[in-house]
Amino acid sequence: MGLKRWFYRDGRPNRLARILDRGTAALYALGVAPNYLVTLEVRGRRSGRTIALPLVMVVAGGERYLVSMLGEGANWVRNVRAAGGDATLRHGRREEVRLEELAVDRRAPVLGTYLKRAPNARTHLPVPKDAPPAEFERVASRFPVFRVTPRSDARARAKHAPRAGANPAATAPQLPDACPPPKPGA
Repeated sequence: MGLKRWFYRDGRPNRLARILDRGTAALYALGVAPNYLVTLEVRGRRSGRTIALPLVMVVAGGERYLVSMLGEGANWVRNVRAAGGDATLRHGRREEVRLEELAVDRRAPVLGTYLKRAPNARTHLPVPKDAPPAEFERVASRFPVFRVTPRSDARARAKHAPRAGANPAATAPQLPDACPPPKPGA
């Protein structure tokens, strides 16, 4: 565990981690890894260049999610926010997506599922993978979670979104504590 923490000291990848991440992102983009290992491409908020990095995607309640194991300060999180959620996922093919950040009170079930799917993230999230939901709720504000939707679906959803002042909890899907593994070829 010490080496994994060293790669991302202070919540940022060191030079060796950046090199390894570049190689891993290239492999994930080709689609040679399991389908939950994806490459996220997002426009850099300062450079304007496309930044690619490997991430673990989880499925909960029939929805896809990306989690920042390094927390709020991760560059990809800031880049996604600056891009208004527009990004591309690659895993053998390109998919234009919108990443919609979940409210803190909706993150705990996804974090639990994420820790079960992404064993390397356990170094960074201070909760055991089998902890009760209350433990995940305690740390949820420190780890952004983004729902992945196809870009065209996200625009359609925005048209039909509840009006200001409506109760968002009434329309939000309920997430299970765990999800089944993705189907092969999905």
